[in-house]
Amino acid sequence: MDVRVLSQRDVADLLEPDALIDALAHGFATLSSGGMHVPMRNMVPTDRGALIAMPGWGPGYPIGVKLVSVYHHNGALGLPSHIALLYLADAETGVPLAIMDGTMITTTRTAGAAALSTRLSARPDASILAIIGAGVQGRAHLDMIPRVRAIDEIRVWSPTSSSATRLAELDPRVRVMGSPDEAARGADIVCLCTSAAEPVIDSAAVKPGAHVTSVGFIPPGYELPRGLSSTGRLFVESRAAAFAPAPAGAVDLVGIDPEHAAELGEVVLGSRPARVDNLEITVYKSMGHASEDLVAARMVYEAALAAGRGQVVEI
Repeated sequence: MDVRVLSQRDVADLLEPDALIDALAHGFATLSSGGMHVPMRNMVPTDRGALIAMPGWGPGYPIGVKLVSVYHHNGALGLPSHIALLYLADAETGVPLAIMDGTMITTTRTAGAAALSTRLSARPDASILAIIGAGVQGRAHLDMIPRVRAIDEIRVWSPTSSSATRLAELDPRVRVMGSPDEAARGADIVCLCTSAAEPVIDSAAVKPGAHVTSVGFIPPGYELPRGLSSTGRLFVESRAAAFAPAPAGAVDLVGIDPEHAAELGEVVLGSRPARVDNLEITVYKSMGHASEDLVAARMVYEAALAAGRGQVVEI
């Protein structure tokens, strides 16, 4: 059997960001309408990290499984904290189709889903963006969020000042701030992109009408203040995933009624509102979901076939 192997460079070249945001909207709508089959993720913990398996399938998609290792100490070793591979198989026959880098897919689809939540929920006139955390996700959000709103000013804070400085060099709109609350105060969109084990901003620093996104995942800690998740208009990829028992679910949301949260797919379908007025705070909490990986991997695979990218290996 021939399997197409796609490198991180292949994935980066083939995964078109604007098209991905649109594809994620369709994927979330399919998920919320019951069209995606996504079992709960399985986690194998070690004494230093974990290996997570995330399978999924939906009509019109291949079968996909992502294997992702999460080792938060890797930064000190010059390695990514998340390292992933994605496997695709034909849904009609089960025949293997592709093995591709999943690290770039994870990075891009995570920021892409945050951008989708922003497109759906942020005020139309939102123009000031705050990015808390200047690592891989900070850079990805810097690319993705301005695709869905006309951003005039970008504020960045990082616990590592050199990371914030490097991010500022990528865009002339970026200003490095002295604290996370300083960055968040007065911002229209606040993106939490950290590995913080405790809330990284004060809820009071978030102004009425702001949209907050949170992609950090480091149980048993959490970066999103409870004051925001419990009182803001809350959005998740999937209630079943976000409110699953620990450690699979979002620690940030423990104790919150699942019905308080709307799925992004429900907003896309029009069955739940995105925002009801210009003063309410809207909050998106990301857990990462196999449906996002499946959407992105299908895009990459189809683009690779059209462009003849990757190496075809006989298994």
